[in-house]
Amino acid sequence: MNASSSKVVPLVSSGTKGPMGALHLPRLWLKLSLGSRNMLADGYDVCGQGFDQMTLTGLGLDKEKTLAFIREKHPTYMQFEEYVAAQHGGTVPADLIAKHNAAIAGYNHGEDDGKSMRSESGISNHNVKDAVTLNTVNDLDELHKQMHARG
Repeated sequence: MNASSSKVVPLVSSGTKGPMGALHLPRLWLKLSLGSRNMLADGYDVCGQGFDQMTLTGLGLDKEKTLAFIREKHPTYMQFEEYVAAQHGGTVPADLIAKHNAAIAGYNHGEDDGKSMRSESGISNHNVKDAVTLNTVNDLDELHKQMHARG
């Protein structure tokens, strides 16, 4: 399989920040970039209603304009951060980033989803409920499945 036809698990955690300091922004860029090239692994939303939408809303980004920017310009991550900053006149206010980060870091999956994800991933600690951790382990499990499906 050549690189252009590979499907990629987005292994950048929602807990990752770029230089701007906004959680999930690097993962959003990765998912949007992979999606624009039809390279996002099956089962992943290009721009879902969870952390993706929370990031767009939290950082004051228009979804359609942001998707179009990625699709048309194919920016590097730093060019994407510059685009985000430009939507705020050059700098995203620190309080907006702090509020957004608190929302991402403080989000837990519902009890049923969390229980299911812990079970599927073999997480025996029932106190692990935060979506960032559960999603990261889910991504790692998906990569593991892909690696072992190839033989």
